Amino acid sequence: MSAIGRRPRLVLFSSKSVPAKPGHSQGDFQIYASYRGSASAGFYGTLKVVRKTDGRLLYPFDGASAIGPFNTSTGAVAAAQQRGLAIVDGDLARPEL
Repeated sequence: MSAIGRRPRLVLFSSKSVPAKPGHSQGDFQIYASYRGSASAGFYGTLKVVRKTDGRLLYPFDGASAIGPFNTSTGAVAAAQQRGLAIVDGDLARPEL
């Protein structure tokens, strides 16, 4: 079979097992804050928090509440960033291993 026209395989979960390793400072985490929505429907914050020491995704998780709605996109991003910092502070105090 020819490789022309075939798409690369997307790997969603790594097959390598990485041992859990807690973060020691805010620099050990990556916070991705953005927004979705529109002025007519309201703006909602979007958030992804990753612990860089072991690659664990801390947010979003099943059952996480929506961030918003807000009247402006900057308000939604600010709220997402604030929630991200709270998650990082919580993981620093009590690491989820």
